[in-house]
Amino acid sequence: MTATPDPLATVTTLTTNQDLDPQRLREAFGIFPTGVVAVAAEVDGEPVGLAASSFTSVSLDPPLVSFSVANTSKTWPTLRRAAHLGVTILASHQGTICRQLAGPVEERFAGIGLHTTEDGAVLLDEGLARFDCSIHDEVVAGDHTLVLLRLHSVENADTSLPLVFHRSGFGRLEATA
Repeated sequence: MTATPDPLATVTTLTTNQDLDPQRLREAFGIFPTGVVAVAAEVDGEPVGLAASSFTSVSLDPPLVSFSVANTSKTWPTLRRAAHLGVTILASHQGTICRQLAGPVEERFAGIGLHTTEDGAVLLDEGLARFDCSIHDEVVAGDHTLVLLRLHSVENADTSLPLVFHRSGFGRLEATA
């Protein structure tokens, strides 16, 4: 009779904090798929915005969402001056728009359908859901800042699938019946 190995007897050695180099962390974090949003506002008469893959719901009461932005961002210091920010959840067909929003500042909104609210939030026309927000709080967290946004209005009419960021590229969800 052959003995069955005890699964609890297997010891896994996890890498210690000293071995957490940024490249390995980026690869490990990239395993978790995320949606992508455009965060945008009108500042000094021009649309300013960025793409973020760290968006999440936070609270229903009060209504809060969040995203993270790198402390080295050259866009965030300008964008955060806006009274209101628009957050648009991108659809699966908007990968090109996402890359454009992450590209050169002067080309970020070229050819993109959008509208601006009375309070200056910029919302993309073809998003799955759109939120009009204001900054509730900012928390410096290492090399990023966690931005908490207070929701003022929401619209979600599109039933398309979301744009999914996974392992530094875009993937797709499969709709199930």
